[in-house]
Amino acid sequence: MADLPVLDAVEQRVLGSLMEKQATVPATYPLTLNALRTACNQTSSRDPVTDLDEHTVQTTARALRDRGLLRIVWADTGRRTLKYHQIFDEVLELSADERAVVTVLLLRGGQSPGELRARAERLHAFESRDDVEDCLKRLAGRPNPLVQRVERRPGQQDHRWVHLLGPLASPEAGPAATAAAPAVDRETPLADGAAARDERVRTTYATLAADYADSFAGELEGLPFERWLLDRVGAQACGTGRPVVDAGCGPGHVTAYLTAAGADARGIDLTPEMVEQARARHPGIRFDVGDLTRLLRPEDADGWAAVLGWYSLIHLAGSEFPAAVSALARPLARGGVLLLAIHAGPDVRHLTTWLDHDVDLQFVHRTPQDVVAAVTAAGLQDVEWYLRGPMQARRETTERLYVLARRPLVD
Repeated sequence: MADLPVLDAVEQRVLGSLMEKQATVPATYPLTLNALRTACNQTSSRDPVTDLDEHTVQTTARALRDRGLLRIVWADTGRRTLKYHQIFDEVLELSADERAVVTVLLLRGGQSPGELRARAERLHAFESRDDVEDCLKRLAGRPNPLVQRVERRPGQQDHRWVHLLGPLASPEAGPAATAAAPAVDRETPLADGAAARDERVRTTYATLAADYADSFAGELEGLPFERWLLDRVGAQACGTGRPVVDAGCGPGHVTAYLTAAGADARGIDLTPEMVEQARARHPGIRFDVGDLTRLLRPEDADGWAAVLGWYSLIHLAGSEFPAAVSALARPLARGGVLLLAIHAGPDVRHLTTWLDHDVDLQFVHRTPQDVVAAVTAAGLQDVEWYLRGPMQARRETTERLYVLARRPLVD
């Protein structure tokens, strides 16, 4: 095409939502007006989250139709209902991988290659970060470039990419809005590679094991909300006859709490020294050295009644997080639940001192939207999430996010 279409923020959201749903829910695509409005305003996989009214969505869709970027068609069956079908990807002549990248950029603004790989997973499976970068270079190398790389900001480890289809702004901010500031770079833990990060985490927790166990052994006594969540999980597990696994159990105090509640709870942890602490402090409970990203079903059941990721995903980069959530969800029994506990927020914190030890650890905080999106992408439903403020008496400095979700009874 001679020139790229220039889209305002609402047009970007409408086209991006249609492109996403065409790929992820083809059985209900094209979308009715109500479904399109819901897709535009959903709280997961959107930045910013919007509250567009039906008239705005309808008027925008008609304008896009008049520009040849969207079609309005009648439903093939049932009531004669108007539905909305994008042809934007045809106009731009996008390949499958290019389509996925453009969709995420339209819906979420500037992204690093690692973030794009993770967030485009349901749209196109990129085998590696290099594949994402190759795709971005193709889009940038067109006669009319569709994307461009923006310079790193202080504290960011990776360049970010933005689309060139219009201003990056809130759909409610109007056409004069300027580009939004890039999100935090959650790829920093991988600056020297995943293997180096894993070794650094293992070594640090091996050194901290005894002091960590002493510090956190009784923490649940002062956490009534957390006990309420664990009691819910324990009560459900007791009625199934299936075991529960605390994936990334550390010194085992959460596993022990579930056991005391009547659940058949077991723990795994990547650090042998932590497992030794758990076994010594909680004899009679099974603790094994294991990698939560390779979690298997229990030997004595068809799946886990519950899987806990209790602050055990906090050192993973943004691009690694969805796959880790899927790994925890995969061995759940039908009707089983996943419970995640996470530091909430928009930042990545680097600790150099912890429990009077010199350390080199990065703690990746996450937003509810990102975590709920990962849980939903893992095939779980009935998602609940809770955000708790920091408890000053415990000298907490971050909000705490808890997400509870269930594997469907029928896949």
